[in-house]
Amino acid sequence: MTRERIHLFDTTLRDGAQTTGVDFSLEDKKAIASLLDRLGIDYVEGGYPGANPLDTAFFAEKRTKRAKFTAFGMTKRSGRSVSNDPGVAALLEAEADAICFVAKAWDYHVHVALETTLDENLAGIRDSVEAARAKGREVAVDCEHFFDGYKANPGYALSCAKAAYEAGARWVVLCDTNGGTLPHEVSAIVAEVTKAVPGSHLGIHAHDDCGCAVANSLAAVEAGARHIQGTLNGLGERCGNANLVTLIGALKLKDGYASRFELGVTDETLSQLTHVSRQVDEILNRPANRHAPFVGASAFATKAGIHASAVLKDPRTYEHVEPEIVGNVRKVLVSDQGGQSNVLAELKRLGFELERGDPRIGRLLEEVKRKEAEGFAFEGADASFYVLVKRMLGEVPAFFDVERFSVSVERRFNAVGEMVTASEAIVKVRVGDEVLISAAEGNGPVNALDVALRKDLGKYQDLIQDLELIDYKVRIYQGGSDAVTRVLIEFGDASGDRWTTIGVSANIIDASFQALTDSMTYKLLKSGAGL
Repeated sequence: MTRERIHLFDTTLRDGAQTTGVDFSLEDKKAIASLLDRLGIDYVEGGYPGANPLDTAFFAEKRTKRAKFTAFGMTKRSGRSVSNDPGVAALLEAEADAICFVAKAWDYHVHVALETTLDENLAGIRDSVEAARAKGREVAVDCEHFFDGYKANPGYALSCAKAAYEAGARWVVLCDTNGGTLPHEVSAIVAEVTKAVPGSHLGIHAHDDCGCAVANSLAAVEAGARHIQGTLNGLGERCGNANLVTLIGALKLKDGYASRFELGVTDETLSQLTHVSRQVDEILNRPANRHAPFVGASAFATKAGIHASAVLKDPRTYEHVEPEIVGNVRKVLVSDQGGQSNVLAELKRLGFELERGDPRIGRLLEEVKRKEAEGFAFEGADASFYVLVKRMLGEVPAFFDVERFSVSVERRFNAVGEMVTASEAIVKVRVGDEVLISAAEGNGPVNALDVALRKDLGKYQDLIQDLELIDYKVRIYQGGSDAVTRVLIEFGDASGDRWTTIGVSANIIDASFQALTDSMTYKLLKSGAGL
């Protein structure tokens, strides 16, 4: 059976830019466009040329090789001709393969937002599409507020969709702009629209304000739409857009879709899905969603002992797809809820070969449970668990011993009368027979400690030169005046390797120092030092 083609349209660089806390640089846009292109996305919407200098510069040249590079903008303004509209002119001048016009499809918005007539709005749709077509551009029309508009005035909303299609738009995209439409409504409305506009020319653009953007997109496909708009990791204003990463996983791997539809994303590029998702978060300096479907760090993580045992026997018992297909990995977490199956699986993942029944496994499990009762959580700190195992197996050389450390924080006026806070740390370390004392200032007490500890580690100094502290997180394990503080520190090195360590103490500085020294030890172990 011939599969129908679903066309994926990514608007991360335009709609995703409206996410609170997200600001793209020109280099960010270039990097993300390249990721999308290689993944197999059909349309990459780069932004709004003419609206700001960044987007105008981005459209100075075509930024994709395979995907259709798409410019976004409004249909012509009321009271102007297409040839006399600067916004339309900027779109036509952009180095783009396609243009996506946004047009109001809710009569309420036509009157209130555009302050024009319903007929003038329809004329603007037709004239804009025809002008772009005359310039050889493929055209999509985002019918903004379509579903709310259809509920209020179905005849007019349909007339907007028909005007775009009849003028030559390749795609007429039905937008759930406010994100309040539910899947059964989307299904019913799209089915009605297909009576006026063929499903082969219909698209869906869903926002996630009800948590239904992915479900609404799939409902639209079921009803006949063959074009889906969304963003990587669900970026977008308010609650975000339909998450293309999740949609790709569902369309490629679920029988009801995979057997019926074909995507530009191949089986080979599907294996890069996790990398692309996490790389975008890295570019934007955002923490990745650990619980994201398909690509999250916890998407294939098992914590309960009974579940872990079953997964080890047959992953299908608790996994709906194989993690490797989307570039993710299976993980059995070590926790106080887990038994020997969890520990064995985690040991195997980290490269330890111990047999079931080895008495050291029982001792390790008891140690894990004891430490977790104190506040440790190794499921998010692989490197600390690795160091713990190595120590219990007697495989950690005496790299260094910290004999003492001190940290001072001073708030004072500087030479120009500004109030500043200064932190200084002193660390006394013994490396073999050598005693080293280092002092350092830092941007806060933890930074000062980190700099001081890594300032001079004697014969191991060259091995830690490329370390970089990437992330620092603090959690309160128990509340009240005697709260226990849990610190997680993520380090990386020049090889691209990353690891996380944990420290727990009633004193945040002490907890931080535990995590710092674990990170140093992990790095030295992985470097083969002391062997």
